Amino acid sequence: MRWPTRLLVLLVVFSFTPGALVHAQSDQSAADRTKPASQAATKDEVEQLRREVAELKATIQRMVQTSQQQSVGSGRLVQATAPRSEAASAPEPTAADLDVLQKEIDVLQKKAADAPPVTSGWNGEHFFLKSPDGQFTLMPVGYLNAQYQFNQGDGAPPDTFAIRRARFGVQGNYGSQLDYAFLFETANTASSGITVRDAYIDFKPWNAFKIQAGQYKVPFSQEVGTGDTNVEFIERSIVAVLYPDAGGTFRAPGVDIHGDLYKGAIQYWGGIFNGKGLVTNNTTNEPEVVARLRIAPWKNSSSSLLKGFAIGGSVNHSRSRGLSNELSFSGAMNDSLYNFFPQFRINGGIERYNGFFQYLNGPLGVRGEYTQALFKRDNLGSLQLGGIGFQSLPGIVGKGAYAQASYLLTGEKEPENAIPRVKHPVIGPNSPGETGGPGWGAWQVKFRYSWLQGVAPQFNCTVPVDTCPITPAIFPRQSDHTNQISAGVNWYLNYWVLLKFDFNVDQLVNPSVQGILPRNYFVALQGVQFRF
Repeated sequence: MRWPTRLLVLLVVFSFTPGALVHAQSDQSAADRTKPASQAATKDEVEQLRREVAELKATIQRMVQTSQQQSVGSGRLVQATAPRSEAASAPEPTAADLDVLQKEIDVLQKKAADAPPVTSGWNGEHFFLKSPDGQFTLMPVGYLNAQYQFNQGDGAPPDTFAIRRARFGVQGNYGSQLDYAFLFETANTASSGITVRDAYIDFKPWNAFKIQAGQYKVPFSQEVGTGDTNVEFIERSIVAVLYPDAGGTFRAPGVDIHGDLYKGAIQYWGGIFNGKGLVTNNTTNEPEVVARLRIAPWKNSSSSLLKGFAIGGSVNHSRSRGLSNELSFSGAMNDSLYNFFPQFRINGGIERYNGFFQYLNGPLGVRGEYTQALFKRDNLGSLQLGGIGFQSLPGIVGKGAYAQASYLLTGEKEPENAIPRVKHPVIGPNSPGETGGPGWGAWQVKFRYSWLQGVAPQFNCTVPVDTCPITPAIFPRQSDHTNQISAGVNWYLNYWVLLKFDFNVDQLVNPSVQGILPRNYFVALQGVQFRF
C-alpha cells in the first residue's frame, strides 16, 4: 500500500506547488526540450531545479505536520481537493512512506547540487578554457602598444607612427603547482618574423622554493621585472641599456630558483642563462649568472605608511667573446633621437651591480634604481682597431640611475606590478572586483628623471715593447653623459584600455662625436595600449 500512498502524496504536492518539476519542464523552449539527455544542464537550469526541490521539500514537511495534526482528531490524512470517494479509499500514509519519499527527494537534491563544472568563460580579467576537473587551464592573452612620436631638435629624426609591441599567446596552469606561458611578438615580422618572447614553465611546490625554466626575463632589474603592460611610461628609462640581454628584450633561455619567505617580506632569485638574448645559444662555456634579493620589512605590519616600502639589489656575471663580434652596451636613447656613446669590441667578463627601492602608499608610487656595468677588453689581439696584439685594454664602464613618481588623481590605489583597478571606467566592463558605474576613468600624473654615463678609460701604447708588442696606439679617455626628464599623464579608460601622453627633454651633456655641442631635444609621445 505504500506506492499508492506515495503517488497520492506526490499528486497533492504537485497540485499545491506551481513550480513543480513537471510544470518547469513545460515552460522550457523547444530547443531545450530537444536537447539530448546526455547533454549537461545549464547553470540556470540547475538553479531552477534547486529552487523547485526546496519548494517540494517544504511542502512535504507541511503535509507531515498536517498529517500528524489530523491523525490526532480523525486518524486519517484527507486530500482537501480530491473527490470524497478517492479520499475515503486512500490509505493513510505511514512514517515509512514519508521516509522513502524523503530519500528520493534527497537523491534528487544531490543531483541538482552536483552542477556541471564551468569549462569556459570570463574570469573578470581574461577569457579561459578549463578541463572538467579544473586541473588544466588555458587563457589566451595579448596586448598592443602603438604610439606616435613628435621630435624637435637639430638633427632629430622624422616624426613617425610605430607599433612598439603586438604580442599574443597563452598562459595557464597544470594543477596548482605548475604554471606555463607562451608569448609571441608579431610587430617586427618584416625584419625577423614572428619571434618567441616568453616560453616557460614555473614549478611551485612551495612558496619558499619554485623553479622556472624556459625563456623569460632575466631577474635582474626592478624596472624590467615590471610587466610590459604595467610600465607607466611609454618607454622604460634610458638606464635599461645596461641591464642584461637588453638587445633581446631582457630575455634569454635559462633556469632559476626563486621564492617568497615570511609571507613575501623577503623574495629571492638565483639562476643561470645563456646571456645572449632571445632564442640564442651561449658563445662561451661560462653561463650568465644572476642573483637578486628584495626585502619589504613592513609588508606584513599593520602600518599602512610603511607597508609599501621595499629595497633590494642584484648582481650579474657573464662572459663575452670578441671572436663572436660582441660589443659593449648601446648608447642609443630610448626614443631613438641620438646615440650618446659608441659601442666597443669586448672580450672577457661582464659584471653588473644594481640597487633599487620602491614606496607605495595609496595613489602614490615612488621608485628608483641604480645600475653599474663593467665590460672587460682582455686580449683583444687584432680584433681591436690599431692592431695592438694581445694587449688588454681598460674595460668599458656604464652607470646610470632613475627616480620616478606617479599619483592617481582619481583615488585608485597604486599597484605593485599591475594595472590600477579603475573605479569608474569610461567604457565597460568594470575592473575585476569593482562595481562603480560609468565615469571619467582613472587619471594619473607621472614624472621621471634619469641619467646615463659611458666611460672608456685612456690607454697609451707608444713604444713597441712587451706591453705594446706590435703597433703603437693611443686611446684617449672618452666620458659621455646624457640626461632625460620625462613627464606625462595616463588616462585609463578601463582596466584594459590605456592612453599615455609623455613629454621628454633629452639633454646631450657630453656628446661622443667631435664637433657636436651639448644640446637639448624635445620629444612628445602619444600611445595607446589595449590588452586582454
